[in-house]
Parts: sequence; structure tokens; C-alpha cells
Amino acid sequence: DRPEIQEEIYRRDDRLLTLLKDVYVESRDPPAQVKGGGGEHLPCKQEEKRLTKLGHLGDLDVKKVPKGKISIVEALTLLNNHKLHPQIWTAEKIAVEYSLELKEVNSLLEFFIPFAVQEFPKTKKAI
Repeated sequence: DRPEIQEEIYRRDDRLLTLLKDVYVESRDPPAQVKGGGGEHLPCKQEEKRLTKLGHLGDLDVKKVPKGKISIVEALTLLNNHKLHPQIWTAEKIAVEYSLELKEVNSLLEFFIPFAVQEFPKTKKAI
């Protein structure tokens, strides 16, 4: 707001400019150090994948999943199969079929239950 301050801000100081010209900065990155590997190049571990078992909903889902995982469509399918035929689709069979751990399959069957849509018959009430 005050003109003397604005003038001081924008005033050129030749002495400071000459000192600034004398400054020279050189910067280098430190050499990269490998932690304990001894310089060996190990191949990247690729995640093992399996083809999904999709059935009639194949267009809605992914085609490959990592072993030990299932897709959404597979999860719904195996939950529905277990619900309809629990003697055939046991936790052990599901674990083998979908390359899952038995403990995880038991948890899945215990805590995830597919919705069942029920339609009640329409009744006519007598007046």
C-alpha cells in the first residue's frame, strides 16, 4: 500500500547481482547402492493364474484370475451350487475345483449367502 515499500521491493541492487553471479552450484546424485543382493539379477516371480470357470455368464467376468482367488461370477456360482446341492458341492470339492484353501472356502460358505428371490402367490381376498 505504501509507495516507498513498493519502490524498495522493485529497486535493482547491482551489488547483490554481482555477488549472485559469483555463486556456482554443482550437484550430483550419489552412486546407487544395491542392498545386499551381491549384484545378482533375480527373475521376477510371475503370479500363477488359472482360467475361470464361467458357464453362461462368461461375457460378464474376467477370463483369468490368480490361483487362490476367484472372480465374482465364480463366487456366485459356487455359492449357488453349494446351496442347491450341499452333498455334492462340499467345501473340499470347491477348494480343489477353484484352487482355493479349505479354510477360506469354509469362511466363504459360512459368511456369504446368496440372495433368494421368492415370489408369493397372489391371493384374492373375499370382500
